[in-house]
Amino acid sequence: MFYYLYEWWLSHADTLHGAFSPIRVFRYITVRAFCGAGTAFVMSVAIGPWFIGQLRRFHVKQYVRKDEAPPLAELHGHKEGTPTMGGLMITSVIVVSTLLWAMPTNLYVVMTLATLCYMAAVGCWDDISKIRRKQSKGLRARHKLLLQLLWSAIVMGILVCSPETRENTLKLMVPFCKDAVLDEMPYVLAFLFLAVIMVGASNAVNLTDGLDGLAIGCTGSAALSYLIMAYVAGHAGLSAYLLIPYIPGTGELAVFCGCMLGASLGFLWYNCHPAKVFMGDTGSLALGGAIAMVAILIKQEIVLAIVGGVFVIEALSVIIQVASFKFTGKRVFAMAPIHHHFELKKWSETQVTVRFWIVSIIFALLGVLTLKIR
Repeated sequence: MFYYLYEWWLSHADTLHGAFSPIRVFRYITVRAFCGAGTAFVMSVAIGPWFIGQLRRFHVKQYVRKDEAPPLAELHGHKEGTPTMGGLMITSVIVVSTLLWAMPTNLYVVMTLATLCYMAAVGCWDDISKIRRKQSKGLRARHKLLLQLLWSAIVMGILVCSPETRENTLKLMVPFCKDAVLDEMPYVLAFLFLAVIMVGASNAVNLTDGLDGLAIGCTGSAALSYLIMAYVAGHAGLSAYLLIPYIPGTGELAVFCGCMLGASLGFLWYNCHPAKVFMGDTGSLALGGAIAMVAILIKQEIVLAIVGGVFVIEALSVIIQVASFKFTGKRVFAMAPIHHHFELKKWSETQVTVRFWIVSIIFALLGVLTLKIR
């Protein structure tokens, strides 16, 4: 909205006798990204108490696994009854602040917001199922997977049919390589690649969301990293200097990432230990899907494995645990995802969370570093 205010001012500059106006700053993506982050943070902190109160009023509360994970119930039993579905607040704040500061007609912004809202709806369905059943099990895993694959197919269709995105969608970019490894992937391979990124990222963030502030803190560092990469991808000079694909219009995604960063910090205000609210699947699936969408649009998909290193480790710990128990009857970790393993090794919840934040920041910096090494 504010960008269009700048365009209006520019079109009436003669009428206004060329007078200086602070409205001119709205032309800069960096300014709007910063303002979007600030807006999202202030909105989150301001509406947080009211929103949490509404969740309590409608009995939207967390249920802890008991029978299937007794050690976890012992550690986190006191958290049962804490309001959940805080992802509704995160999503709403990101959407509002993005519409205020980004170009709402930009195709890349529209697709990222659509992904955020769709994944939030899937997560909301899952959370509501848990609340109705009064247990920690919601949608069946295969149903959730089908819904995520459906959206991946829709995104693939839009990207391939749009002239401005088709060429880049079929390219395969690999970190440290200045040229595409594949200039035109077959449609099936391109879809499978996109689906793995989309489904993998959303579920990895979901698996990480097990301790107060853990997932949202790691999301913030990933959002900051992709803010930088989106800005570079949409800047002709910087992209040429760093030998990465220049994709006109993707600079607006830096504004979206700024809004995501601000919303993450604002939610962390209430989600830090001891948490007053949880994001639920509504938030974790939405944030993971949105980060994946940004990575796909700026052709930095594989770098997501570095930037989201903590999310990858969390997901791999579950895969390793399940595979090991299935084929050998033994468990590699005391409990999976791996953050629970460290809890059972007598790390306090705050220690686990803060140390994982530190690791996530390191991974985010390494991800940005890949832009320079070509």
